[in-house]
Amino acid sequence: MKHKIHGQMSDSFLTAAFLSVSGGLQDAYTYIFRGKVFANAQTGNIVLLSQSIAEKNWHLALHYLVPLVFFAFGIAFSEFVHIKYRKIQKFHWRQLVVLNEIILLFVVGFLPLEWNLLANAIVSFSCAMQVQAFRKVNGYAFASTMCIGNMRSGVESLCAYVKTKDKKILHKSLCYWAIIIMFAIGAGLGGYFIKLFNMRTIWVSCGLLFVSFMIMFIKEDVPEIEKDVRKLEKDIKKQ
Repeated sequence: MKHKIHGQMSDSFLTAAFLSVSGGLQDAYTYIFRGKVFANAQTGNIVLLSQSIAEKNWHLALHYLVPLVFFAFGIAFSEFVHIKYRKIQKFHWRQLVVLNEIILLFVVGFLPLEWNLLANAIVSFSCAMQVQAFRKVNGYAFASTMCIGNMRSGVESLCAYVKTKDKKILHKSLCYWAIIIMFAIGAGLGGYFIKLFNMRTIWVSCGLLFVSFMIMFIKEDVPEIEKDVRKLEKDIKKQ
C-alpha cells in the first residue's frame, strides 16, 4: 500500500480547468467587446501590430502595442511574486497571483468603451501573470490562456499512445484536449454573456478565478514517491 502525503492543488486538473475557462472568456471579451484586441494570443497582436505599422495607422498600432508591453510586465510581476512570496505559509504564492488578477479584472468591469486601451492593457497584464504562474497540470507542461502549445502536446501524446499503447500517455493526451475544450467553452461563454452584461462580462472571469483561488486551499493526496520528485524539482530551482 502506497503512503500518501499532502500536496498543493495549484497544478491539479480541477484548478487548470477553471483557469482555462477563465482564459477563454478573457480572450473573447477583449476581442469581441474591447476593440478586437487579444488578451492572451499575443502572436495575433504582433501580426495586427505589424500590419498597422505597414499601413502607417499609428493609432491602431498603439492598441496592439500596449497589450504586448503589459503582457511582458505581467510576466515580470508574476516572477516577482514567486521570488518574494514563495516561502509564505498561509497562502500559496500562486493564490496571490490569482487574487491580484481578480482585483484587476474587477476594475476592468467598470471601464467604459472609451477606456478600451487601458482595459486591454490590464487584461493582458492579468493573463500574463496567470500563464506564467500556472504552467503545469498533473505534472504536464500546459498553458491556461492559449491553445497552440496544448494542441501540439495533445497530438504528440496521442501519437505516442498509438505507438506504445501506454495508458498513462493516453491520459496525458486527454488532459490536454480537455483543457482545450475548457478554453473553448470559456470563449463561448464570453460571447454569450457579452450580449447580456456588456463590459461587466469580465466579472464572470473573476468568479471562475475565485473558485480556483478557493480550490488551492485544498490539500491534494499524492503518492509518497511524488514527494521526492517535487522536492528534487524545488532543489534544482533553488540552484
